[in-house]
Amino acid sequence: MKTLKLLLVPVVATSLVAVSCKSKKGTPIQKETGAKEITLPFSSKEYRTDEDFFRAKNVGKSPDLATAKKIAMNNAKSELASNIQTTIKKVTDQYTNQRTVGNKQEFENKFEELSREVTNLTISNIRVKDEKVFKEEDGSYTYWVAIEADKKTIFDNIEQKISNDAKLKLDYDKKKFEEIFNAEMKKLAQEQGGY
Repeated sequence: MKTLKLLLVPVVATSLVAVSCKSKKGTPIQKETGAKEITLPFSSKEYRTDEDFFRAKNVGKSPDLATAKKIAMNNAKSELASNIQTTIKKVTDQYTNQRTVGNKQEFENKFEELSREVTNLTISNIRVKDEKVFKEEDGSYTYWVAIEADKKTIFDNIEQKISNDAKLKLDYDKKKFEEIFNAEMKKLAQEQGGY
């Protein structure tokens, strides 16, 4: 009987904890703190990076609408460029580790330079997916922008740059590089919730 009582104590304690956790979980923060949940523009899945597009969104605020747009666009382009360069760097690292490349360091350095060129080319040719403008109570403007860059275009730009570089072309296997590139895009999409 004593053993049965000892076994019941943890079960009862666990049940009480579960009930108390459940009741707290159901209480919205809004009621407890007075905070209000807000939804940011372009938060849905279609505005996140997926397997086919790099995407970024950002905001700018200014008393002048043109300046608000410029701030938002620059911030979004910076975020997009960072994602593209990070992905290309990951692809290059994996590619050089999986393949026997003549001069690994030279290959990586040339690819890093190529990555910057391709990113700059991409950023100058991005597409605005959507935009929203808000006029604030103080008379200033808040401008939201969502931009995207097509993965295929980026890959084609890489391919073209490699074709124009004899040394890179020697150590380049398009199929293997594209396979790694697609896998990294899939990972990025999963990280950002677009997949």
